[in-house]
Amino acid sequence: MTRPGAPPAGRDARKQREPDAVDAPDLLRLTGISKTFGEVQALQGVDFRVGRNEIVGVLGDNGAGKSTLIKIITGYHRPDRGGEIVIDGRRVADLTVARARALGIETVYQEKALADKQSLWRNIFMGRELVTALGLLDLGRMRRETRRLMSEEMGFTSAAVTPDTAVRTMSGGERQGVAIVRALYFQARLIILDEPTMGLSVSETQKALDFVRGIKRAGKACIFIDHNVFHVYPVADRIVVLDRGRVAGEFRKAGVTLEELTRRLQQVAQTGSLDGTPAAQG
Repeated sequence: MTRPGAPPAGRDARKQREPDAVDAPDLLRLTGISKTFGEVQALQGVDFRVGRNEIVGVLGDNGAGKSTLIKIITGYHRPDRGGEIVIDGRRVADLTVARARALGIETVYQEKALADKQSLWRNIFMGRELVTALGLLDLGRMRRETRRLMSEEMGFTSAAVTPDTAVRTMSGGERQGVAIVRALYFQARLIILDEPTMGLSVSETQKALDFVRGIKRAGKACIFIDHNVFHVYPVADRIVVLDRGRVAGEFRKAGVTLEELTRRLQQVAQTGSLDGTPAAQG
């Protein structure tokens, strides 16, 4: 028996739901997303999803549609009519940059992640500074929080690196770590990484990938966009291949070896398809 004041069950409960609410186990789901710039169709009917604690690798050459996909997810571009965006179980018809950030979507761009000439603590809190009860900048608290993050999240143990250290003195892998930790500190639920290993040495690439693994350990989700399968494969749960604006393949890492994935990517580069191989589900 339903207790007095309880919400209606079954079909009646579904009628009570808000119009934009849907049943969505995923954190993010795009359905039938297309985007055209003049005569160029950057995306063509793309279906894409990200689980709530999943790292999704997105692979594709230049012109595959990776950048356009990022900009639609982050609200910078609006898709053409007909597609659907669902974030955390709600349809979002008017996604903007501000709304995407409010919903917990943060992007780390490889070339614009940090202000090199500024200190570490200023980079962590840039644009979202902590203030006192009087509305003044709480410099002491920001430095203390930065020192804690350095020790607990970034693994910095050397006394040579302090909250006042200029970012330009840090290695590429460390800079990526700072940007990722900053996003996690401000409660990002989905972190988009735009080619975070570009230009890094082998050792620095491994350091950056360790920070990517930290996103999953923190219970968050990540889209790892790159063109190098050897960087994406070790950390991804699922891999989506874009080619000329379409999803050319989707694989769960548990169901495909690195060698097999590399062979299929070569097929995409040569023919634009996977010879009829169905995308992995799940």
